[in-house]
Amino acid sequence: MSVFNLFKNDPNFESFKAGTIIFQENKPGHIMYIIQEGKIDILLKDKLIETVGENEPLGEMAMLEPGSLRGATAIANTDCKLVPIDQKRFTFLVQQNPFFSIEVMKVLARRLKLMDQRIDKDSN
Repeated sequence: MSVFNLFKNDPNFESFKAGTIIFQENKPGHIMYIIQEGKIDILLKDKLIETVGENEPLGEMAMLEPGSLRGATAIANTDCKLVPIDQKRFTFLVQQNPFFSIEVMKVLARRLKLMDQRIDKDSN
């Protein structure tokens, strides 16, 4: 079971209609999300990189570098419910549940590998 299942019934969610931009590349980021329902497309320079779904984090880099520019654009592929995680809540979650931070790091590592593969493919 994923540690992100903790947010499955979280009453503090934001709803986004399909096609809505959740955040944009090169804009400051202060919040990450856990996808409670729906699917989100992640685009880099208007190119689809990945589609993520329920119980997956989104925008996690904003927690590691608060206020830094977003590395990608996130657009709701379907109607979605997203649980927002600000820096205060993120810090609490990391302190109270070390597995939370490990799972976030695993997602970051997987996405970095995916980007490396795409760069290698595009350069060949």
